[in-house]
Amino acid sequence: MPVRYVLTTLKNGVKPEEYERWLREYDYRVAKTLPSIISYRTHRIEGPINGAEQAGWQYIERIEVRNKDQYAKDLASPAGQQLIRQLYDNYLERAKNVYFWSEAIDD
Repeated sequence: MPVRYVLTTLKNGVKPEEYERWLREYDYRVAKTLPSIISYRTHRIEGPINGAEQAGWQYIERIEVRNKDQYAKDLASPAGQQLIRQLYDNYLERAKNVYFWSEAIDD
């Protein structure tokens, strides 16, 4: 299954507890309704990222999906667009995001 990772940074002035409350109360709840998402979790980064300390990333998201194309459609849906709007209007510095897709190497 494809897994998308997103490294994120809060906007100036956003308190971590505000963002994390929004994650628990809204983001996780909406993500569970999107058909493409198998699992989704955000992790707070503790301490520096060796070799990338200057980047300032504060969180990493792990999003396991059934299908990349369906995921894109889900994000383009009204629910997905509302989620993205809230996320970037209120919490995250979009220009500082780093994201990539991965595939597990099975044994």
